[in-house]
Amino acid sequence: MEDIICIRQQADIKQIIRCKDRVSELNTSFDYLSSGLELAGNNVRLRILFLLYEEKQLCVCDISDILEMSISAISQHLRKLKDRKLIETKREAQTIFYSLTKEYEKMLKPFFEILAQNEILEKI
Repeated sequence: MEDIICIRQQADIKQIIRCKDRVSELNTSFDYLSSGLELAGNNVRLRILFLLYEEKQLCVCDISDILEMSISAISQHLRKLKDRKLIETKREAQTIFYSLTKEYEKMLKPFFEILAQNEILEKI
């Protein structure tokens, strides 16, 4: 038997083992999701991700104008998002366009749909 430390008299050992196996099975997915949510936890980066979700692609100057922030500041946020593979780039002539990766677009979609309807506070 695996190490079980629950001291309840009626501990459901099968449930504990089943849950341990499930969490272990999803370990890589937990890492992937937590990495993305960690970056999205920043207000500015969440706004950038939302804009990219809604508009599909934007350049750094578009985002800078929309959020009324310097291009340098936006670029730093974009670099962090790109390094962790939340966003990808596409060059057209001299302009680099940013968009969500397909994986994170699917992952963030439920959050952004609620946000788009301005129902965040109603849902919690």
